[in-house]
Amino acid sequence: MGRMAEEHGRRVELSGVPETLLWNLYMRAYEARGPRPVLTDPKAVELVDRIDYPFEETFGPPSPLLAQGHALRVRTFDDAVRDFLTAHPDGTVVTLAEGLETQYWRVDNGRARWLCVELPETAAVRRALLPDDERRRTLARSALDLSWRGEVDASRGVLITAQGLLMYLRPTEVRDLIAGCAEGFPGGALVFDAVPRWFSARTMRGELRTARGYRPPPMPWGMDAGELGKVRSAHPRISEVRELPPPRGRGPYHGALVPVLRRLPGVRNLRPTMTAIARFG
Repeated sequence: MGRMAEEHGRRVELSGVPETLLWNLYMRAYEARGPRPVLTDPKAVELVDRIDYPFEETFGPPSPLLAQGHALRVRTFDDAVRDFLTAHPDGTVVTLAEGLETQYWRVDNGRARWLCVELPETAAVRRALLPDDERRRTLARSALDLSWRGEVDASRGVLITAQGLLMYLRPTEVRDLIAGCAEGFPGGALVFDAVPRWFSARTMRGELRTARGYRPPPMPWGMDAGELGKVRSAHPRISEVRELPPPRGRGPYHGALVPVLRRLPGVRNLRPTMTAIARFG
């Protein structure tokens, strides 16, 4: 059974993969509260303060290093979306399974359209806490049900984000989803993240736990940094795939060492996550 979150009298039970949206929110809010945050996210702080959920009892006290690394990954996605909105100010951003991600409040330009595709149980949570508005809509549908593509106005450009999603899918599902995006949105792009194979294997064996005993759901799909080029084989329309470097942060995330480590064959696959963009010709 999942734990209970309550907001304004509404109770929502979350378990398995959907419950991870609360961990993601917890990490962003923790980093945003710091004295020198790498991510400014007042909406995440507001949500953590509003939701009645045992964050620390469930996930343990936040690790500053882990929270900063997560926030830098989030900023990598933010930068990709900002670049898209600069080139396509009236375009559409499609977010697949973003949970309680608050990117809209960080990067929206006041003109773009946003479509959030969520499983029904997480769509209900998102609508309750972050109600839809004129330009931002939540669609209760699995990202694997490609009928969501019919809900997208692609006439002014499309960027799709899959943040914290693909690792929870089976390899064949990942390939089909990427191919479906490429087929449905010529001229568009997909920004996604991946965990390396060693990390995926540890989750499948149930070896990862937090200080409070929380065990992340299994992640069947992993991809090492050196395998990124294989994504192009998912569909002939994929014209480019490249890694997006994260911004520099504090401490071990600062300085020239980080970009160097990203290029060393023996080290680059040890990173817990990688963010990449696939463009569709």
